[in-house]
Amino acid sequence: MGTRGLLRDSKGDWLCGFSSNEGQGNSLLAELLAIKNDLELAWSSGYKEIVCESDALEVVNVILGNSDLNVHPHARVILQIRSIMDRDWVVTILHVDRTSNSDADILAKIGSHNNWAWRLWSIPPVAVRATLKKEAGDALSVKVNKLSSTKTQLPYDFYYLKYCKPTKILNSAENLGEVLRGDRIENSIYTFYMRKEQSCTVACHATLDAEAAKNFKEKIDDEYRVNMILDNLPVAVLRQRRDGSQSTTYEHGFRVGFKGNYQGSKEEKYFINNHLSFRVMYHKDPETGSARIVGINHEYKEWNDKNPQVTTCNKDTKNLMQGSTVPQEVDTGKDVVFTYDVSFKESEIKWASRWDTYLLMNDDQIHWFSIINSLMIVLFLSGMVAMIMMRTLYRDIANYNQLETQDEAQEETGWKLVHGDVFRPPVNSNLLCVYVGTGVQIFAMTLVTMIFALLGFLSPSNRGGLMTAMVLLWVFMGLFAGYSSARLYKMFKGTEWKRNTLKTAFMFPGILFAIFFVLNALIWGEQSSGAVPFGTMFALVCLWFGISVPLVFVGSYLGFKKPAIEDPVKTNKIPRQVPEQAWYMKPVFSILIGGILPFGAVFIELFFILTSIWLNQFYYIFGFLFIVFIILLITCAEITVVLCYFQLCSEDYNWWWRSYLTAGSSALYLFLYSIFYFFTKLEITKLVSGILYFGYMIIVSYAFFVLTGTIGFYACFWFVRKIYSSVKID
Repeated sequence: MGTRGLLRDSKGDWLCGFSSNEGQGNSLLAELLAIKNDLELAWSSGYKEIVCESDALEVVNVILGNSDLNVHPHARVILQIRSIMDRDWVVTILHVDRTSNSDADILAKIGSHNNWAWRLWSIPPVAVRATLKKEAGDALSVKVNKLSSTKTQLPYDFYYLKYCKPTKILNSAENLGEVLRGDRIENSIYTFYMRKEQSCTVACHATLDAEAAKNFKEKIDDEYRVNMILDNLPVAVLRQRRDGSQSTTYEHGFRVGFKGNYQGSKEEKYFINNHLSFRVMYHKDPETGSARIVGINHEYKEWNDKNPQVTTCNKDTKNLMQGSTVPQEVDTGKDVVFTYDVSFKESEIKWASRWDTYLLMNDDQIHWFSIINSLMIVLFLSGMVAMIMMRTLYRDIANYNQLETQDEAQEETGWKLVHGDVFRPPVNSNLLCVYVGTGVQIFAMTLVTMIFALLGFLSPSNRGGLMTAMVLLWVFMGLFAGYSSARLYKMFKGTEWKRNTLKTAFMFPGILFAIFFVLNALIWGEQSSGAVPFGTMFALVCLWFGISVPLVFVGSYLGFKKPAIEDPVKTNKIPRQVPEQAWYMKPVFSILIGGILPFGAVFIELFFILTSIWLNQFYYIFGFLFIVFIILLITCAEITVVLCYFQLCSEDYNWWWRSYLTAGSSALYLFLYSIFYFFTKLEITKLVSGILYFGYMIIVSYAFFVLTGTIGFYACFWFVRKIYSSVKID
């Protein structure tokens, strides 16, 4: 017997709900227990005036009636309900139609099919989320988000400009990812009703003072866009595709305003988009007649305000902007009337597919062709490299073993010659351990994040989910960082494992935090909402010191307790002199050459990632990104192994750092590409915005260097151990 209940606010929005399995019983008892639990939940949540709705008329009558309960089989539960209602609050119990109680029925089914004694739902489960329908006349509230611009990359709070404000501004609870992205979601004065069209509704009027006019003009100059949200869908504007096709695509938000001039005048003026035209698309349920919102668009329309006085507009004057109409100008002392209209359009798009339209890309054909082309080239090169390496190595090992058995070798040549030095600890071996441990941490975070994204947990509808997941996964993956760093440190015969652990826990995140702090100070100086608040900054530091650092120590302790990794050959006491190397085997040249192939595997996908970050577009092709990530691993490993083999053949045994830097040098090309992207694709002109761009790209490139370097190092480490354990050494 499953019971259920849910709390909604006065607008009908979800607050919380519960499911439970009460064992055996009839439907009457289940409904009574559900009402009892619902009332207890509402009381404990602090509400003082509630309306309790039930679709069971018999239950409502028995609770509100005065009949004798001595013979009633469920008298105890009924008396408990009456006792709760007698507390210091106002409770109204109503009977409603069963069709309006479908969400509660789903919660009951969830409870009956599980063994939970009690399960509280702070957010609606997926089955309920898909059925949150709107009846005709239900209130719809538009929420406002940040003002954003691709020219400045500095988000601002919506009410930074002198827009219409509600009586009380309420902030929606943002998650960590939303705060880091600069999202500030608040309520607005734009409220309308499901499937009830409105025309020429006046929101408010405002007289612009000098500061307000200046702010509007600055935001129009910088091409700022207003972002709004309805039912967790962003308000979008229709735009034409570049290829001229008729398919529909959208861009985020609508422009704050535009610049133009009056007819017959060359003087440039600023004009505001003071009228909003909302078009809400809904999918109608043929059985119940209720509907689910599947899209919301904004169309650019202006109102003909021929009267210079601030007056209410007339619906008969609504038209598209013509040369004869006069839009509302932005200037000191000007009065601006903010108006809106709402239209509803039935759509064939189902609720589950409503995000698909937002995820369509303009360059989809180019994107797919380029990705497939890149994958084919990289796979072909990887196959060639693998074949060459297998055949060459197989011949070398066979020859070395044959010479040893026949005692024909008077002198060793090639990579076998340096067997007594190849496992000699490198210079700054402790620093190498730190970077390898950090690379393992980044690799684990990236891999798990991509798996979550592939499974659909990090969809764009979960705003800020990707960023939140990355931060939390980074913190918890500190365990692997400490373990791998300590294992390598012990192999190098290090003894101060605590110092090594501290460096692993603080070096990489410390550098990142220092850069991030400086950039955040610059954003704060611009009064942007993108500045991370002190509370969030403190929370990040707590995650770092309170969870990540202890986990690094736990990992290091476990790693250092394990037996040291044994070298397959003994190391000579006196290091061998490295002969003069050819110009193409010099460290700088070979390291720079080694980074080209890994960068080539990702640079096309990198273009789309940068576009989604800096041009405010959705990125949701994690399937291809995962394939590219796998190709990156393969190419980093193979190019490092090839160059390491050539290095050892030229009797240079200093491969430890070389292997790390060879694959890691791809980060240099990534940063150079980001410079190219900045000057060819972006229109950033402000100094602060440029510093922000390159500051964040330095962070990304640094993380990419540590990740690819670690992959190259471990590939080379495995390769060197493999080949020297395969030959006979006297």
